[in-house]
This record gives sequence, structure tokens and C-alpha cells, in this order.
Amino acid sequence: MNEPLDIEDRHPLHSFGQPATDRRAARAKAGWIGIWLVFMAAPVKDLADGGRSTAATVLGSLGLAAFVACYLTLVFRYTTRVLTWCWVYVTYAALVLLAAALSTWMDSAWLGLWVYVAVSAGAVLPMGQALWVVPAVTGAMVAIGVYAQGVGAADLVTGLGVTTFLVGFAMTGVRHLIRTTVQLRQARATVAQLAANEERLRLARDLHDLLGHSLSLITLKSELAGRMLPDHPDRAAQQVADIEQVSRQALVDVREAVTGYRRLTLPGQLAGARTALTAAGVEATIPLAAPEAPHAPDEEREAALAWALREAVTNVVRHSGASHCTVTLTRRQTLAGPVLELAVEDDGVGPAAGTGHGNGLTGLTERLEAVGGVLEVGSGGGRKGRGFRLAARVPLTADPAAAAAATALGSPA
Repeated sequence: MNEPLDIEDRHPLHSFGQPATDRRAARAKAGWIGIWLVFMAAPVKDLADGGRSTAATVLGSLGLAAFVACYLTLVFRYTTRVLTWCWVYVTYAALVLLAAALSTWMDSAWLGLWVYVAVSAGAVLPMGQALWVVPAVTGAMVAIGVYAQGVGAADLVTGLGVTTFLVGFAMTGVRHLIRTTVQLRQARATVAQLAANEERLRLARDLHDLLGHSLSLITLKSELAGRMLPDHPDRAAQQVADIEQVSRQALVDVREAVTGYRRLTLPGQLAGARTALTAAGVEATIPLAAPEAPHAPDEEREAALAWALREAVTNVVRHSGASHCTVTLTRRQTLAGPVLELAVEDDGVGPAAGTGHGNGLTGLTERLEAVGGVLEVGSGGGRKGRGFRLAARVPLTADPAAAAAATALGSPA
């Protein structure tokens, strides 16, 4: 049986909204931020064209480098979490001053720097402050363009002004999405921890209920046997026999409890399959484990179907290359009686010609046969015969003899 994949840790979107923790994540984040440096093309071209003195070119280059450093510091370090707001405000003030100085002293090509000022406001500042800072930044850019550079107000407002305004407010939405993602991830981790704590409490409670009475009885009978041993060896021997019987029953109870903890459940595997397929980028159609949904008549058959679903989903994620996977759970009436059928079908590459079943499918076949079920595998219903379909059937009748007959005639009536 294949081990389940820890897909979420490998998925590229798992780091969305998280600070860079290694060089690879830092390079990826820098790449996404670097895409937006396209608005720097106009100032760089203005410097490269040469039409200025050497001193003006050097000062302009230094000012542009300082501006980029401030911008990257803001969006790279403070988008997700801010520990010291003082440095945020100081860096942002420097960004505004550099944009104002460069766009006033140089020519109109440098007005694009105000786009980064608006982006930084939307990405870093609190929502209440960003709501008035972005319009103020847009107004400052229009004022400098009109009065310092002589650009037409109408052209500036409908062109770069609209871009600055919209991009600034768009970044407020992106920032809110990132921080919401972080909060959801933290809440999910908290829920998982609480679930683990609850499971530990349940285990402790069950062990206490199982062993508390038995151990107390063993202790009591041991004390009685010790007191009876010198004068009443026959009665002491009876107490020892009782201790043996109680110990054996306690051992049976513990084994049954451990088996119950290890047993797979179909609702749990349906939820796990939905999470695994979604995290792997596979569109999943999976039924909800509603109370009125078909269910297996006993724990053994439910566990067999749960193992079949787990194996099938693992194979879809690892080997199929599918874009869509459908899971159905259907009650069917066959010639020999009712059966519960679990079918998993994908639109991936399908089974290779001439290849047999692997160890996982062989183990599933044996597990299903042990409860009177059957396993069928084959090509899916995708285009040109693509895809893979796995169907596991277990009988709904409680009669083991009828169960084997029902699943042997597994086609629907």
C-alpha cells in the first residue's frame, strides 16, 4: 500500500502570504516583485539617453537607486507583518520625498515613480490610512505633472493618474488577501492542534475507562491473595485465577480499542481525498459524507472501501497527470443482492498497455475479497480512452455467503 503524500508542503502556492524562509522562497518573491519594476523603464531610458550633465546623471541614478531600495524594503519586508511601524513610516516618507524631488527636478518620464508610492501605500499602510494616502499621492503626482512639468491635466489624469489610483487600491485588496491567508493558515494550525489535543484527551479517557476498573480489581485481588496465601492457599489460588482472567480481558479490551483507533473511516477519507486532490491542482468532484448518504453495513467493509479510496487518490496524484477526478458512492441492486460501489475516475494518462496490477492494487483486491467484495480497474471514460477508473464493491447484505455471490455478480441489474 502506498503511503499518502504530504502534498501541501510541496505545492508552490503553500508559501502564499508567508515571509521568505529560504533562498528559493526569497528568489521567488523577488521575482514577483521585480515584475512590477516595469514602470522604471521610462526613468532608466531618460538617464541612458544622455541629454543631461554628468552631475545630473549621477545624482539621478543615485536618487533612483535609493528610491528602488526604499520601495523594495517596504514591499519585501512589511507586506505580511509589521513589527515596528516607526521604520515603515520613515521609509515611506523617504519614498515620497524621493519621488517628489526626482519627478520635479527631472522631466515627466519620472512621474511613473508615483505608481510605486501608491503601491507601497496600499501594500503596507493600515487600511484606514491607505484609503486617504492613495488619493493624496495621486493628487500630488497630478499637481507636479501639471505645474512642474507642464503636462496637460486631462491627459495626466486619464492616463497615469487613473493607473496610480487604481493600482494603489488594488494593492490594498492584495494585502488584505495575503493577511487573510496568513490568518486562515494560523487558524487551521490551531484547529489541528486542538483536534490533536482532543484526540489525546479521548485516548486518555478511553484508557482510563478500559483499564481503571480492571487495574483496581487486579490490585484488590492481589492484596487479598497476599493475605490469604499463608493460611488459605486454595482461596489465594482462586484470587490469582481471577487476576489472570481480569488481565486477559483487559488485554482484549486494549487491543480492540487500538484497532478502532487505527481503522480508516470513509467520511474521513472522502474529506482527505478532497484536500489532497485540490492541493495537487486536480479538480475534484467528491460527494459529501451526509447522514443520508449510502454507507457500509459494518466497520470491516467501510474500512475496505476507505483503503480503496485512499489508494486510488494517491495513484491519481502521483501517476495520472489528471486535471479532473470524480469520486462516486452509489448503492446498486445486483442479481444477487444490493452492493455499495465506490468508483474513482480520472482523465489522466490511463493504464499502460500490458502492465499488471501493482502491489497496492493487489493488496486492495485481497482486502476486499476478505469482506466479500471485488475490485475492478480499467480505462476511464475520457477522450480517446484516456483516464483510469477504479471501482470497489462491497455487499450490503449481512450474510457472508450471499455477500460473495452479490459482488461476483457486481454489474447493476
